Amino acid sequence: MKISEKIADYIAEEKTFYSFEFFPPKTDFGMDNLYSRIDRMASLHPAYIDVTWGAGGSTADKTLEICKTIQKYFGLEVMMHLTCTNMAVSSIKKILTEAKESSLFNILALRGDPPEGSLTWEKHADGFRNGVDLVRYIRKEFGNDFFLGVGGYPDGHQEQTDIDIDINFLKEKVDAGSDIVVTQLFYDVDKFLLFRDKCIKAGIKVPIIPGIMPIHNYGRFLKFTQFCELSIPDLVSTQLESIKNDDSSVINFGIDQATTMCKKLIEEGVPGLHFYTLNLEHSVSEILKSLDLVSSRGISKELPWRQSTLGDRKTSEDVRPIYWSNRPVSYLTRTESWDDFPNGRWGDITSPTFGELNQYHAIRAGAKSDKVKARRKKIWGEPKSIKDIKDVFVSFCKGKINSLPWCEMQLAQESQQISSNLINLNEMGFFTINSQPNVNGAPSEDAVVGWGGAGGRVYQKAYLEFFTSKDKLNALLKSIKSTENISYQAINIDGDLITNLPENSVMAVTWGVFPGKEIMQPTIVDTRSFLIWKDEAFGLWMSDWASIYEKKSASFKLLKEIYETYYLVNIVDNNYVDSNLLKKLLNHEKA
Repeated sequence: MKISEKIADYIAEEKTFYSFEFFPPKTDFGMDNLYSRIDRMASLHPAYIDVTWGAGGSTADKTLEICKTIQKYFGLEVMMHLTCTNMAVSSIKKILTEAKESSLFNILALRGDPPEGSLTWEKHADGFRNGVDLVRYIRKEFGNDFFLGVGGYPDGHQEQTDIDIDINFLKEKVDAGSDIVVTQLFYDVDKFLLFRDKCIKAGIKVPIIPGIMPIHNYGRFLKFTQFCELSIPDLVSTQLESIKNDDSSVINFGIDQATTMCKKLIEEGVPGLHFYTLNLEHSVSEILKSLDLVSSRGISKELPWRQSTLGDRKTSEDVRPIYWSNRPVSYLTRTESWDDFPNGRWGDITSPTFGELNQYHAIRAGAKSDKVKARRKKIWGEPKSIKDIKDVFVSFCKGKINSLPWCEMQLAQESQQISSNLINLNEMGFFTINSQPNVNGAPSEDAVVGWGGAGGRVYQKAYLEFFTSKDKLNALLKSIKSTENISYQAINIDGDLITNLPENSVMAVTWGVFPGKEIMQPTIVDTRSFLIWKDEAFGLWMSDWASIYEKKSASFKLLKEIYETYYLVNIVDNNYVDSNLLKKLLNHEKA
């Protein structure tokens, strides 16, 4: 079914429709649980969902397979993203033909962003240069077989600073055959309304749907808005700044802020809302309840499960084997809130949020713009020696600079308690990117280490993550191998793993005890996750740091050498009562 039919029904009934966007997780575990999450969110009755197409076509197979599965088994209409990056015309035709044969009749047509490892977008030799070319091709080859959407940019596209010129490009895509415009995320409603009015004045008559990304985490919010160069209302910035270290408050603020935005948008006559979910469900569900678009008591359904949207199956299937009906309940009941607290980079490998958030077309654009490069050069300078690298990390630990490629905001409050030790470690050549001190039963309301609500007690093991050379790693491990309470993992870019942990081990490093609840374990060290994180962690040396310099420069060569020769290390002191991890590390050379 084409989405246009559903949208027409909503408009005729004067109802606001809403849609959800998801991205393909990295792991099979995450994929399984994403399906469970989508199954639950289907009870909110979105008009449709869409699934992203990774940069450079990196998730092409997964995207197509997810779309097929969801439409077939979850009773939801699906819009599949499709980009022309790294795609020959023949490949695009093959994908569209397969989509049509699978009854996937809704496509969001995008130019796309450079594939991972590329600094600039380049046209495929046998492909298209712009999104409008893709739209024209689909209409030429497939006529009206597909409902087509395109992207819009209320804050302006990073590659086009003149909003009026950008809107002219958008009109070209609409004139070429687009049926709907879905916008990039924004936080200034007035900017969207101005953009919409300009579009209408330019002759764009198709629905323009605002893209909403609820604020889930302060660090992510900063990263996304800086990458997209979005304007943020002063009131939002001020309120967020005052609660940035309280994850629960940030989530609740994000719900209230997005609800307020959506209410104003609905009052201004938008036909629908598109939610960038980040594969999370809580915030979007609460926003829709606050808007009275769904009932807080849930939505009744005809059968215990949702029917397929596909022809014969939709009308004939009224029985399913019971084997699958309760499979996810026990596990999901225990773990569905793991994504919310405390929102660290550590994540359960089975979580559907364990993936690459930069696969979102809405947040990748402009990540390597000249403005971003200039800003990063100002922060990190132009290092030409290991000492210069040390100085950057030390400056971060001293609060003189507020970000590193691995740290989206200034040193966390709890790490500031051990900042003098971190400074000494960095001066010794251990470039720290993550840390936490040990905590033994602090009140859950504690302003620095507390989380999870009132009345509880929180605990955590001392943890440290850093990059270092092989020589320094060998000396360090020699001094701590005899210590039973220390767990460690070290790996280089080639996958040479050195560890004293069992294969596929998982251990909690943060946990909490709360009245009337089972023990919560929101932060873990997982050897499988570490192997996946390795690629991203090393990649940041090149994609976020080295890429701001010329390839022949001393800075680029230095960072590339670190990328190729250093080890990523994490160390856990399992004695959370009176850990002396940092003391052991600082004194290891004397051992």
